[in-house]
Amino acid sequence: MKTGSRPISNLLIAACTLLLCACGETGQARTAPGITLVIHGGAGTMSRKEITPERERQYREILSRVLESGFAILEEGGGSLDAVEHAIRIMEDSPLFNAGKGAVFTNEGKNEMDALIMSGAERNAGAVASVTTIKNPIRAARAVLEHSQHVLLAGRGAEKFAAEQGLEIVDPAYFFTQRRWDALQKAKEKSSTNPRKDDWKKFGTVGALALDARGNLAAGTSTGGLTNKLYGRVGDSPIIGAGTYANNDTCAVSGTGQGEYFMRNLVGYDVSALMEYAGLPLAEAARKVIHEKLTGLGGRGGIIAMDKDGHIAMPFNTEGMYRGYISTHGEPHVFIYGDE
Repeated sequence: MKTGSRPISNLLIAACTLLLCACGETGQARTAPGITLVIHGGAGTMSRKEITPERERQYREILSRVLESGFAILEEGGGSLDAVEHAIRIMEDSPLFNAGKGAVFTNEGKNEMDALIMSGAERNAGAVASVTTIKNPIRAARAVLEHSQHVLLAGRGAEKFAAEQGLEIVDPAYFFTQRRWDALQKAKEKSSTNPRKDDWKKFGTVGALALDARGNLAAGTSTGGLTNKLYGRVGDSPIIGAGTYANNDTCAVSGTGQGEYFMRNLVGYDVSALMEYAGLPLAEAARKVIHEKLTGLGGRGGIIAMDKDGHIAMPFNTEGMYRGYISTHGEPHVFIYGDE
């Protein structure tokens, strides 16, 4: 096997919110020592003109629920891996996000999902890729971490392993949503002219980071990939150091964006490396990777990141990113747009 007190003043809540603003810059906040949970639900085109008030309310409500539910695990003494898996599983069960139930369709009209979970304590990880029948890919990733000698299982092998571990297996029809199917048809209509023009607008990957009472970091990411992606395509989410990374000595990272750019830049590990070898604080390391390195190559997306002391960064170079955090004061803070 691989292995406070809730009430605080409104002024302090406001101060924490201002510190974390995360409006496309670094969004750093110094949390109180102790447990913290940070999540994202994808980055991309998220303007107030394109999201209806009702849809915005739905996103804010579920992000808040995810934070409160995951934080409860940490409050009860649960580990960072438990909180990360739980938070991501809730988002996988929602059709609002491009993961699990809400996964987008490939060019062949299938839902193919990837997920990874990583422990910062031992730097152990488990991942699955290109799975089509596992209800919660993040649970399968956790099973790979804890019940196999491997790191990444793909396709039918991953599905067989998940079934052997007693995880819930579903008919592929479970993942069908009309919204995602319609998005595929629109993507195919555009593909004859410029198939990649709007790819960066369709991010919806979900992720979570946790710092538990024992000081252990964990990171997890789950995704349905890109709408109209080619057969066999695997993105950055299940690749250690690309879309997901955790190291107790430095930080935990989960990304969302154009996976090919995240893989080429090793975005998650690069943030950690800049902290470890260049001595940069989390906020500066995260800003440099997203706003200089990734942007410089034309990559679009964002990350959530948290260091071993509970500092948080949420940089992104898109119009918005679903994101939020909750720490020892027990109040969830949720953001969508770039000016929040």
